[in-house]
Amino acid sequence: MKYFKILLLLLSFLLFQKNVYSKIEIDANYVILQDHLSGEILFEKDADVKIYPASMTKIMTTIVVFDLLKKGETTLDEMITISEKAWRMSQSGYSSMFIMMNDQISVENLLKGIIIVSGNDACIALAEGLSGTEMDFVNLMNEKAEEIGMVNTNFNNSSGINDVENYSTVRDILKMSRYMILNFPEYYDYYKDTSFTWDRTGGDPITQGNRNPLLYKNMGVDGIKTGFLTVEKYSLASSMKIGTRRLTAVGSGFETKNSRSRESAKILNWGARTFDTIQVAKKDEPITSLNVWLGKKNKVEVIVNEDIYLTIPKRKKKIIKAIIEYNGPVHAPINKGEKLGKLNIYISGELTQQIDILSNENIKRANIFSRLFKSLNFLVWGDV
Repeated sequence: MKYFKILLLLLSFLLFQKNVYSKIEIDANYVILQDHLSGEILFEKDADVKIYPASMTKIMTTIVVFDLLKKGETTLDEMITISEKAWRMSQSGYSSMFIMMNDQISVENLLKGIIIVSGNDACIALAEGLSGTEMDFVNLMNEKAEEIGMVNTNFNNSSGINDVENYSTVRDILKMSRYMILNFPEYYDYYKDTSFTWDRTGGDPITQGNRNPLLYKNMGVDGIKTGFLTVEKYSLASSMKIGTRRLTAVGSGFETKNSRSRESAKILNWGARTFDTIQVAKKDEPITSLNVWLGKKNKVEVIVNEDIYLTIPKRKKKIIKAIIEYNGPVHAPINKGEKLGKLNIYISGELTQQIDILSNENIKRANIFSRLFKSLNFLVWGDV
């Protein structure tokens, strides 16, 4: 057995600007920016300091509902009966879709009331309708936060209204936002709708616009959620898609609505302008073949079980190498999914990622006569 290396990819990016990439100042207390595909954090400012997430809490509220939809535990057309508690929230001056007590409203319309018009009444209605009580629903929110890895977050209500026990960080809100986009693309589409008309009982229909200001700027933004609390000022989780690329930003502590819009657009455009994202390998797509020893086939296709992307500054010389390292030839029998080696990603000579490479097929051991012939051939010619 020998240790082999296969150079799978070599990319050289040569641009002749002297500086690595431009710095940026963002007028907000807490900010984070991520390349969605690679997961690379491109900018952060006090990203782990505790904040009150306000209506960005509603991202988790919808994730829990999306989860229940995916599991078949509810449907978009399930009708929810509106309680007095939910109705009173629509009368209290908070953001609302203006539901009426004892109304029957579909899960889909309540989701739109949360996502598009930030209805606190819709949050309570869905929480009570799907879990019995709002606190039982909040328990599901916290369980999901733990699953996602939101280590500095606690939810204490479904809407994000004033509560000192409802806290998070911009990094955790970013994790939550990325999780939603990755796992519920069919429902994430609701977040780009710019208006919602609620055909309410006993009155004229009410049409309200989406509170996300970046949806109206023709810059590729398709979500996610605004927030405001007096103590925290203005906040926004936003996501922008340009071609196949996506950038997601979370900011909190913007002084005004205008600065929230301006500075959020600024950080997203800076990320798009300053970085490139490339795909190194595709999930479940063969990347090369390795030699097999004493098998019914002489080669085995190998794959990775995740899409692999890299994000690099546009204005920096970069050498990217993707090298497969394995002990070979690989002995049969080989099971599909069996780990056979590592795909090592180097940037400018520095190892940045290691990903397992897996067999894409089952290969049985050759029969005794074939094994004897191949062994003899190897002894004489050194040919595997």
